[in-house]
Amino acid sequence: MLPWLVRARCWQQARPWALAWLLGCCWLAAQATPPAAEDTLVTTASRPAQFLHGRFYSVLEDSSNRLPLRLVRSPAYASSFATLAGTGRPANNHHPRSTYWLRFTVRPGLGPATDWYLELYDPHIGAATLFRPLAGGGYDSVMTGANLPFATRPQPYKNFLFDLPRHAGAGPATYYLRLCSDSPTSFRAMLHSGASLIPQLGLQYWLLGGFYGIVLIMLVYNLFLFFFLKEKPYLYYVLYVLSGALLFLSEDGLGFQYLWPDGPGFNHLVGVAAPVLLLLTFSQYARTFLETSSRQPRLDQLIRWVVGGSVALLVFDAALMHSGSGFWLYLLPYGLLYYAAWRVWREGLAPARYLLLAQALVAASLIFLVARKLGLEFYNNAYTVYSLNVAFVVEIAILSYALADKIKSLMDTTLRTQHRLLKQLRKRHRAQELLVEKLHENQALKDQLNTELEALVARRTDELRQQNDTIAAQNRELLETNSLLALQSAAIEQLNRNLSREVQDQKEARLEAREFDFGEFSQLYPDKDACLRYLADLKWQHGYHCRKCGHEKSCEAREPFARRCTRCRYVESATTGTLLQKCKFPIVKALYAVFLLHAHRGRFAPAELARVLELRPATSWSFAQKVLAALQRRSQAPDYEEGEAWTHVLLDATAELEVEELPGVVEQA
Repeated sequence: MLPWLVRARCWQQARPWALAWLLGCCWLAAQATPPAAEDTLVTTASRPAQFLHGRFYSVLEDSSNRLPLRLVRSPAYASSFATLAGTGRPANNHHPRSTYWLRFTVRPGLGPATDWYLELYDPHIGAATLFRPLAGGGYDSVMTGANLPFATRPQPYKNFLFDLPRHAGAGPATYYLRLCSDSPTSFRAMLHSGASLIPQLGLQYWLLGGFYGIVLIMLVYNLFLFFFLKEKPYLYYVLYVLSGALLFLSEDGLGFQYLWPDGPGFNHLVGVAAPVLLLLTFSQYARTFLETSSRQPRLDQLIRWVVGGSVALLVFDAALMHSGSGFWLYLLPYGLLYYAAWRVWREGLAPARYLLLAQALVAASLIFLVARKLGLEFYNNAYTVYSLNVAFVVEIAILSYALADKIKSLMDTTLRTQHRLLKQLRKRHRAQELLVEKLHENQALKDQLNTELEALVARRTDELRQQNDTIAAQNRELLETNSLLALQSAAIEQLNRNLSREVQDQKEARLEAREFDFGEFSQLYPDKDACLRYLADLKWQHGYHCRKCGHEKSCEAREPFARRCTRCRYVESATTGTLLQKCKFPIVKALYAVFLLHAHRGRFAPAELARVLELRPATSWSFAQKVLAALQRRSQAPDYEEGEAWTHVLLDATAELEVEELPGVVEQA
């Protein structure tokens, strides 16, 4: 029993060293194991589309860029091909200066023979040459690439598509693919059956067409909003959507296929410049939308420096380094912008939550893009390949809604402020009405006192007249009483005059300060004829003067209150030469709008004016701008007097010229 315990204790102490020795032997054995050959890809009708995994091809790096196919097929180089499956290496070429050879073998399966096609997903490969075996021996080659015009491609498709010819009774066929590019590219490829290729490609084009249609609709819609509202965030949003569309046109190959097929150099420039433009436009949009310059000035300064530095490094990498890992430089600026959105949202800017949501969706879809850039086999299917397109569409829709929500909140704040001001004005008008009522009560008391005093004086006078003959001794006292009464009467008369003057001043002040509502104003000018009659009397109060020939005699025309020149027969309506010329809404409302803007010295909101007159906001705003311009010109006139009547504005001589030069304003009204 004791020896067994001793051996067990010794084994327990030596077990860690034995385990380490065993792992080391396994590692050396793995290093000594020659690279495994690629598996043969079997084509069957049951699998019309097969992804070219790392185990189905082997890679040879040619650093000299001079190896021909004859040497690549020789035994000396054939043993140098190595598969990437199980090695942990990504399926990318990390040395842009080298040429990479890919070898894969395809064997037809059971079932009817059909055509097969090889699709390369990376549209930025500079030169791609496929060497295909011939039936009688030897190889032919098909060459294309991003450095060549689009017409050189064997198939008119956005990606590189090669046909794999079939030979009757042939066995496995080995193909060689030569890839050469000045930037890191990936080896992602798919083998398609000819029967399912056309429907699949058609579906992709339909989906991409829908994607770009949605992008175009959002772009045009927000561009019109920018022209109408003059808000800079809408312009930055449009530029951001344009940059994103340019990036996607470069990444999916549709831009090279349809927009610049004869410009491979321009296609490369777009692929380099589009991500930089996307970063610049999005950072400017986010900073303007979040108002970081006023809400977070230090963080805004940091974002500007980080974005500028990232753009400089991206340009440097694209021009000189060609590392292909420039997408890592986007993490810091986008992370800072996301943090700024979170800070601003915590401070109370509610629309910032939409920016957080949109960027979270894009970040989730970028996981698949980064995996493909690194060559990782991570859910490579149609949903993950186009997940960034879906995320971008959802993002621009959310950001557009966020802009609308922000503008709406600003308008709601403005309307609430205007409502508070209106309540204050109503309270002030109520106080004035109470004051006037008090003055009326004082006037009634004064009239009653005067009546009583007059009756008392008359009665006293009769008594004195009757007693005048009989009471001679009280003559002096009566005279003194009459003197006192005379003084009292004079004081009362002076009080009456002062009160009358105060009441008159209060009436004039109320007439100047009171804001007539539309009902009271309609009682003064009940219909169109009353308004035209008032304009005609106001316009020709100093006599008629023809606007064409200067003649001073006229007669009535067919139109109500119009004048016809007796010399040149020119007909001039009552509204010609006034602010109401070519007015497209009721003239009573127009007169009331001029009265309101003049009474408030132009400080009357167009939105409130539209509500009071029941007009469209655009019509109210356009007419208000016209009246405000007339008020400004009147205030600069030499004969302008402070507090003058509002009728001077109606006869503004410049209004007709503005209407003739800007007919679009009147038509819009």
